[in-house]
Amino acid sequence: MPALHAWMQEATETSLPNPNAMTLATIDPDGRPSARIVLLRGLDERGAVFFTNRESRKGLALETNKVAALVFHWDPMERQIRIEGRVEHVSEAESDAYWQSRPRGSQLAARASLQSRPIVNREAFEKACREEEARYEGRNVERPSHWGGYRVSLERIEFWHGMNSRMHDRITYRRANDGWELERLSP
Repeated sequence: MPALHAWMQEATETSLPNPNAMTLATIDPDGRPSARIVLLRGLDERGAVFFTNRESRKGLALETNKVAALVFHWDPMERQIRIEGRVEHVSEAESDAYWQSRPRGSQLAARASLQSRPIVNREAFEKACREEEARYEGRNVERPSHWGGYRVSLERIEFWHGMNSRMHDRITYRRANDGWELERLSP
């Protein structure tokens, strides 16, 4: 999708902090919506990729309801992109490659974290991090089997461009059998 890549490139070339930060909206197993910020780590025709603990609240939601919505909002640019689609795991090789690119401290913290579950106190988490550091002293930190990537397919993409007097421009692309169907929306 050329327009998607063009807008992402323009956002990346600005001085915006974290232009790859996106809101990930999921549906919990009990049917409740949940949203949080994650970082886009890959984008191609197959979809948008992020990585996380698959045993976290978002991971459990994605395992139960394999659909998600993503939102990029760049206020200074008066632009927003919304993506909706089915969700799948990325390959083990992709998860391994991204894991190896992460700073060692992030790897250790990911291994120590029981993400989204209650902990006694901050010190308990810091102790778990130190234990992982000692366990992997002098060697590479292994990726836990429950940590990996997800890909949100590009089934629907909406581009919003803010304009004066609420005369915003909204264009939606929906995946069709042989390409994309374009629809302009009222602001």
